[in-house]
Amino acid sequence: MRSLSNLVTVSAIALAASAGAIAAQDVAREDTVIFDLDRTIKDPENFNWFTPGTKRMHGAHQVMWEPLFILNYGTGELDPWLGTAITSNEAGDVWTLSLREGVAWSDGEAFNADDVVFTVNMALENEEISSREASTVRAQVASVEKVDDLTVTFTLNAPNPRFAVENFGVRIFGSFLIMPEHVWAGEDPATFAFYPPIGTGPYTYTSGATNRMIWDRNDDWWGAQTSFQDLPEPQRVIFLESGGEESRAQLMLANELDAAQNVSVGTFEAIQAQNPAVIAWYDTYPFAAADPCARQLEINTTIPPWDDANMRRAVAQIIDRTQIVNIAIEGATVPSKTMFAEYGSMAPFIDAVVEAGYGLPATADVEAGQTLIEAAGYTMGSDGIYEKDGEDLSVDIHVNSASIEYTKTIDMIVEQLNRAGIAARSIPVENGVFWGEVLPFGSYEMSYSWLSCGSVNEPWASMGRYTVKDVVPVGERSPGFNNTARWDGPAAEAYSEIVARIGDLPLGDPQVPGLVAEAYSHLDAEMPFIPLVQSAKLLPFNTTYWTGWPTAENYYNHPFFWWNHAHQIIHNLEKAE
Repeated sequence: MRSLSNLVTVSAIALAASAGAIAAQDVAREDTVIFDLDRTIKDPENFNWFTPGTKRMHGAHQVMWEPLFILNYGTGELDPWLGTAITSNEAGDVWTLSLREGVAWSDGEAFNADDVVFTVNMALENEEISSREASTVRAQVASVEKVDDLTVTFTLNAPNPRFAVENFGVRIFGSFLIMPEHVWAGEDPATFAFYPPIGTGPYTYTSGATNRMIWDRNDDWWGAQTSFQDLPEPQRVIFLESGGEESRAQLMLANELDAAQNVSVGTFEAIQAQNPAVIAWYDTYPFAAADPCARQLEINTTIPPWDDANMRRAVAQIIDRTQIVNIAIEGATVPSKTMFAEYGSMAPFIDAVVEAGYGLPATADVEAGQTLIEAAGYTMGSDGIYEKDGEDLSVDIHVNSASIEYTKTIDMIVEQLNRAGIAARSIPVENGVFWGEVLPFGSYEMSYSWLSCGSVNEPWASMGRYTVKDVVPVGERSPGFNNTARWDGPAAEAYSEIVARIGDLPLGDPQVPGLVAEAYSHLDAEMPFIPLVQSAKLLPFNTTYWTGWPTAENYYNHPFFWWNHAHQIIHNLEKAE
């Protein structure tokens, strides 16, 4: 990025004015918190979250729609919000939800079990509503029943110890959101726009446009009335489309943005040099917080020579993760030890794998990798590339061209493999082709992605993505992007049996870390994919007007403010002195 010495440009001032002109009507800047929005709002008058493509990260589920529970990434526990408890029977196929007393919609109507039952039944009875959360509930829930105004029971199609966190706990991005029956009753859930919207949160909708959404505090909010939480300090919240990294940097320097989306290390350091009030998750390198989707090298295990586990292990030895961190990602993350995202709640499982001897090294052992290649019958040619039966050892690595992070990482891996004797080349493809054709149909030898994504508080969500039940032939779509590696055979079957046992155990069962290590022995031996580095988000927070942002030192939860848990962030903000 170019120098930021003169960054308050016309475009930045125009963006700031867009927010500032509205805020100036009746709310001072020091009473307003402005969040970065990294996309255009295509239909600012549609708040039907059931319909695909309808956005909610413009404030709708951060300040207006509250979740039942919030998963705490540090502790692994569900923090109660609209719900106070959710427990299962011994079999794990009937769950009982207890709701908080005194919750009310912003129009004064009581929030109760009728709303929960009504919303869940909308998902169960209308297959045409296909949002991820609605589809998950429809797949898991057989029926839902009101016990009393504050109690609901769910009967599942099959036992599921993860039902609560998967559906109501903001595990990743959002949760199944409860809608007001008195507004939605009689409407078509596939077409109803729900405009203007209402929620139970401490802010109500004020106005919206394609580049911003504005919310004002409801001083009669139920949470303050019942002493659940104090009123949040910001009187107004604005979600403003920044227009990209350079514009968000400009807005940060002008103090017209309080929380920004991801930026590069170089941009962050340039911002902080001119505005010391800007902070990040860490005070020093790597600055950034870990994202749930750790990066890895996907391998199609059906294509020779990568159908040989030792050849896959050779590639894992040759890759230098520290070099990827330092050069491709500018030091903004750390090498992965395992397939898992490294949160406090995941530490018992990561530690079990590492202590069992299956953790990945941060640096390469090229000689060990070459020994495995040579044991497979390859000899080094005069051009520095291994060959066998007159054929060079080569590999094409597909990469999504949508991000410079992706392409720079694969360029680095290509260079590492070539230096070690594997003729590698990068095959960039556009986003739609990558996700629509390359990955799901197994149309690759290797590719760069994050298909182990899922586990943030327990290991099954990620480990369950590589079981033999999801193996399909190349050319058929892998279900849910699961096991696109087509990993099969005795080791995969043994792994799958252990993972199935993990899936049947309740969260927190003391057997799980040991079972994870046992299952991981098969991943380590077969290497159907190669974990690389932790994914990271470097999110600048501006303390000029507001303090209390989530950081590694102030770890009440993770910092992804576009998620449904952002209610916790709002309530932790305090006016800067």
